[in-house]
Order: sequence, then structure tokens, then C-alpha cells
Amino acid sequence: MRPEADIILIDDDASVLEACCQVLELEDFTVSPHGSVVAALAGLRADSDTVIVSDVRMPDHDGFDLVAAVRKVDPDIPIVLMSGHGDIPMALRAMREGAWDFLEKPADPVHLIETVRRARDHRRLLLENRRLRLSVDKDGWETRLIGHSAPMVALREKLQRIAAASADVLIIGDTGTGKEVTARALHDFSGRKGRFVAVNCGAIPETMLESELFGHEAGAFTGAREKRIGKIEYADGGTLFLDEIESMPIAAQVRLLRVLQERVIERLGSNVELPVNICVVAATKADLHDAARRGEFREDLAYRLDIARVELPPLARRKGDVGLLFQHFLSLAAKRQGRTAPPVGVDLLADLNARPWPGNVRELRNVAERFVLGLEERPDSEATTAGGETLEAQMDRLERTIIINSLARHEGRVGATADALGISRKTLYLKMRKFDIDARADGDEG
Repeated sequence: MRPEADIILIDDDASVLEACCQVLELEDFTVSPHGSVVAALAGLRADSDTVIVSDVRMPDHDGFDLVAAVRKVDPDIPIVLMSGHGDIPMALRAMREGAWDFLEKPADPVHLIETVRRARDHRRLLLENRRLRLSVDKDGWETRLIGHSAPMVALREKLQRIAAASADVLIIGDTGTGKEVTARALHDFSGRKGRFVAVNCGAIPETMLESELFGHEAGAFTGAREKRIGKIEYADGGTLFLDEIESMPIAAQVRLLRVLQERVIERLGSNVELPVNICVVAATKADLHDAARRGEFREDLAYRLDIARVELPPLARRKGDVGLLFQHFLSLAAKRQGRTAPPVGVDLLADLNARPWPGNVRELRNVAERFVLGLEERPDSEATTAGGETLEAQMDRLERTIIINSLARHEGRVGATADALGISRKTLYLKMRKFDIDARADGDEG
């Protein structure tokens, strides 16, 4: 049984109340009918997942009283007013004061159902938006690796196991998926007391990389006037992060393989072996084994690195995480700029969820930065964001967003998602097929 009704219906005319209630219930809405505003609003909460449909003119309290009372509880609860022809100016005034829409009485059943459905979808997106702002755990893996989608839940669980084992790790992911963020989280939650030392193998000239990694003694080569501690030695007791490992020259790969196998280094120009206690996290966007077959990477090193493999999902596969990440980056950007984070409406949230995100999380972060600076174009409203789309196309897009976000919230469990949305499992499957949505989670019997 649902904890609250989809629709709170208010009308002092018992016959109208009964007729509207029957129309809505035939469409599988749960309806709570009332003859007065006071009775209808008893127990209304700010987080109520409900829509209010009400007559405008009633004996004790009219539409203005209703709007004012609801605004005190939650100004975002949609109120759909029904008015006779003579009450239309009153209804329009109530809309200016905060009502969501109005229908002329007697309400056409199809129009009533369509309006209520749009209002309900609007409300659910708003509630989802609020949840996104509050859902990041204050201290833990979710603070670093944000997201409630099934791939991210599985990723965090795997990383927790790896961090506890302090194993060397190979992170594989497209550009912008958060390889260094993942590596830093592994270090911080591993309990290692030493430093996190990051080296981008693709950004250091080949002639300097070995010196950068292994260090050198004074006089080891022309220009080496004094001893230098390399990155590997500097990371002793901590974590060495080697980004773009596929770019490492073969000569440096040979030396790195020995470090991984024996946990000792020799500075350039020295014969003294120095023990190092490090955890190595390597990251690549390429397949190292394919590179080895092409002769571009040492096969033995590829196998030595590929012990604890972590594959980062692209943002396009992380259904439902876009809004959560956007809110996070928005807050960070606003803080850096000394500004107040602008509000994120349901139209923008739907637009963000519909984008392909080829640049992944990094691209989303840049969009949030531009949004704070006022440089990102904002959809004006749900009616205009689609750029000429039909009403049906716009509603489909919003419905798809709601289903994706709900699936993410319930970790891909179709049964639990169907219950939360108030529809049958069969209906949800049909909608998922229609919108090409894949739950991508185990345990779909939820």
C-alpha cells in the first residue's frame, strides 16, 4: 500500500468530486478526495510526493487560501485549479500567486489526466533534485566517488576490497572518468601513512622520465649537479600513481618492472639498492595487452600491473548520476567563485540527463563551472528546452529521466522501482523497452 496518495482532490460538490475521482483512479492514480481545504491539507508534508487538484470557489476557503496554505508547507507542490467560466480571472490570479495550472469546469477527462500526469512528473523531478543535493555521504567513499547508479555502487564495493588488501592496481577508463580521483581515494582509504605521489608519464619528456621516477646522484649525467630524490623514493610508505602508463618508454618500463617485483630502486649513477614500500596504482585509457601485442608495451609489465583491475564506467552508463554530480560540482564552483550556487530546475536536470557526455565527468564539471559563471545556456522551461519538440516528445523525455533516476536510486532493481513509481512491473518493463533503458544491475527481483 502506498504511503500517500498521488492526488489530493478537493471540491465541495460531491458529484464533481466522485466523477473526478473515478476518472483519475481508472488511470491507476491513488486519490484522496476531500470536501474542504482544511481536511485535505491535514498532515501535508514538505516532501509529499503528491499533486493537489482543487476547485477554486468553495464556501470556507477559496483557491487563494489553498495556494497560501500550501506555500507555507512547500511552495513546489503542484496545485491544479478547476474553475467555472466565471472564475477564470480568479484562477489566473491564483496561478500568479503560485498555482501550477488550471482547468475549466467541467474538466475534460483526457485533459485532466494529462495535466495531472505532467504535474506529478514535475513534482517527482523536483523531489529527485532535492534528494540529489542531500544524498552525498559526508565522510566516506561516496564523498570521493559520487553516484548511486549500479555501476558506481559495484565500483565502490570493489575498491573497498582492494584498498583493504593494499594491492597494486591498474585503473582503466576513458578520458575524464576520474582515474586520479579513484587513485587518491584508494590511497586515502588504504590507511597508508606516506604520500600520494602522482606522475603523468605522458607529460614528461622521454629523456627526463627515468630521472624523474628513479632520481639521480650528482654527476650521473650532464647537468646533474646534485643528488635528486625520484618520485618512487619520494612515495616510500605511500602510493605512486602512474597516469598514462601506456606512454612510458620501454627503458623505463624495464626498470619499473624490477621495482614492482623486488621493491628496490637504484638512483641513476648509483649501484646502491634502496628498498621502497609503495603501492603502485597505474592508469590507462588503452588496453595494455593490445599495446604489448603491437610491441609498444612490455608484455611482462602488462601482466604484472594487471593484477587488481578496476574499470571506470563512462558517464553515459551511469544512469541517474548526472544530476547528483552536477549539484556537487556546482557547489564547489560556487564556493571557489565566492557566489551562491544558482538553482537547478527540472528542465535543466532533464536536459543534462539527455546529453551523451563524451568527455565524461570532466565535461560535466566544466559545464557546472560555466553555469556558475553564467556562460552555460539554460533551458528556459520544460516547454522550450526541447527546441520545437512536440508535447508528446517532451513528456517522453521527462518520463525517461524519472525512470532512469528511480532505477539508479533503487540500484537497478526493477521490482522496487516499479513499486516506488506506483506502476506494475510489466508497465515498467514496457516503458524501459520504449525508452531503451537498461537497469544494468543484478538482483532484478527486488
